[in-house]
Amino acid sequence: MDKTKLINNIGNYRWTICTLLFFGTTINYLDRQVLSLLHPILEEELKWTNTDYGLITAVFQLTYGLFTLFSGRLIDKIGTKKGYAIALIIWSIGAILHAFAIPIGKGTSDLLGILGITGISVSVAGFIIARAILAIGESANFPAAIKATAEYFPKKERSLATGIFNSGSNIGAILAPLTVPWIAYHLGWESSFIIIGSLGFVWLVFWWIYYDDPSKQKRLTAEEYEYITEGNEVNDIAPEEIKETKTSWFKLLAFKETWAFTLGKFFTDGVWWFLLFWLPSYLTSQFGLKNTDITLPLAVLYSMTMVGSICGGWFPLYFIKRGYDTAPARRKAMFFIALIPLVVLLVQPLGEITFWIPVLLIGTCASAHQAWSANLYSTVSDMFPKYAIASVIGIGTMAGSIGGALTSFLVGRLFDAYKATDDLTSGYTIVFGFCAVAYLFAWFIMKLLVPKLK
Repeated sequence: MDKTKLINNIGNYRWTICTLLFFGTTINYLDRQVLSLLHPILEEELKWTNTDYGLITAVFQLTYGLFTLFSGRLIDKIGTKKGYAIALIIWSIGAILHAFAIPIGKGTSDLLGILGITGISVSVAGFIIARAILAIGESANFPAAIKATAEYFPKKERSLATGIFNSGSNIGAILAPLTVPWIAYHLGWESSFIIIGSLGFVWLVFWWIYYDDPSKQKRLTAEEYEYITEGNEVNDIAPEEIKETKTSWFKLLAFKETWAFTLGKFFTDGVWWFLLFWLPSYLTSQFGLKNTDITLPLAVLYSMTMVGSICGGWFPLYFIKRGYDTAPARRKAMFFIALIPLVVLLVQPLGEITFWIPVLLIGTCASAHQAWSANLYSTVSDMFPKYAIASVIGIGTMAGSIGGALTSFLVGRLFDAYKATDDLTSGYTIVFGFCAVAYLFAWFIMKLLVPKLK
């Protein structure tokens, strides 16, 4: 029997799980993106500086990274189904709380005043609290989703499945500019946080009905279960005493493979955080686009990233079909992907022609990031057993968030400094230069630490 036909006959329930992860990630990024789209409005209404905004986003990223470390461990212990559900409830509440940031900030400022801490405005304090709660919940999305992918997909399909569900982040980023400015214009900025933040509770119903551990999943055929677990026995089955030893953080940090993934995240996640949180402000400050004017450019840009995510997940298969093993194929694909962001070196020189050139070039860079990310996440399941995956993802994501927080904080300070000299364009030129070379630098660091993925 033809091998393709045999695979089709075993069942495709694993792709139902991938669909759930896709929509969960879409909602995750919708909730995350609301603030950046409202930044120009809030900056004017609440009198924020770039440093204020940079501080708010930096706190989100630091909290996100710290709790990703713990959420990965928690998911490894309580399971993917419960862990993901708890996380979504927390992040949806955090998203809604942004609408009440002013009263929250007043209470927080009064408390800080009693403790002798001053200098933080009411609005900034309130958004920091709401943003921190959002980050605590959202920190579990990728550890849970990557673990679910490892549970439901054989190794050869994991980067493709990761690319597909990870494209939900792009859909979320596309839907956000199509909906948030309109809601804010017609119903007020507070309503944007409440309406978008409530969507997660709808998804939660489907997650609870359709997800379960593969060994307990009644909708999964025996043939499909055998297919997704084929070749995983060595990695996935170990005595409990071995699991307890090997999943400790200190043991995981002893592996160069852990550091390769961690540094790969640290040096490249800052690029994505910058693109996610600062692009609306870039279009406003550099090209005068405001409110719904930014809807179409951002929708086009993030549509490009969806293509990058899926194609990046598929790219290693191109080399696998030509005789490469999975790990070398992924490493080779990541090198070519790392070359693509170099195009953003042309953003500022060509930006004077039309704002569409920067939009397309930045979209290409963002697309490359998603392709890179799909493969970077999959390197963990290439190198580690399933019971340690969420923990390793947590360590790496914490490092990526620290890198992102440093980027946001420094970018805010940099932009305020150049804005004071009426030369904000030079500030953006510096940041885009960093974005261009970050992936190649990360690739060589990973190659140096782990010459061969294993």
